[in-house]
Amino acid sequence: MFKLTISHFLDNFRNNFYVKIMIEYYIPIFIVLAIGAIFAFVTVMTSVIFGPQRPNREKLSTYESGMNPVGTTHERISIKYYLVAMLFIIFDLEVIFIYPWAVQFKKLFGEIGISVFYSMLVFLIVLELGYLYVFKKGGFKWD
Repeated sequence: MFKLTISHFLDNFRNNFYVKIMIEYYIPIFIVLAIGAIFAFVTVMTSVIFGPQRPNREKLSTYESGMNPVGTTHERISIKYYLVAMLFIIFDLEVIFIYPWAVQFKKLFGEIGISVFYSMLVFLIVLELGYLYVFKKGGFKWD
């Protein structure tokens, strides 16, 4: 009886019209991902197979922009480096959320109403408060 239940579930799943339509929408994405993976693999393997393999002491040494390496790898990095990276990630997310919202704004406004606008306004206000905080703390100064 357990096999009949799973079989019945799978038959309903396969025959579901909406599932078939949704999978059809994702086929181009899977094709692009497969082509990208194949291209990456072929490119790397081609350079490994056909590229010159002549390692020497100079090529295996640490590269420091043409200068001799100074210090150890355990030196501390300035906190500014990490702050700039976090600021970029945080404020780059703004575009990721705003662009799709702006593209669909008319449709969303027609379906949901003014709350769509207010929710994005609250998001932008919070984001701008973050900008002001970083500006006040001197996060944008490059000294």
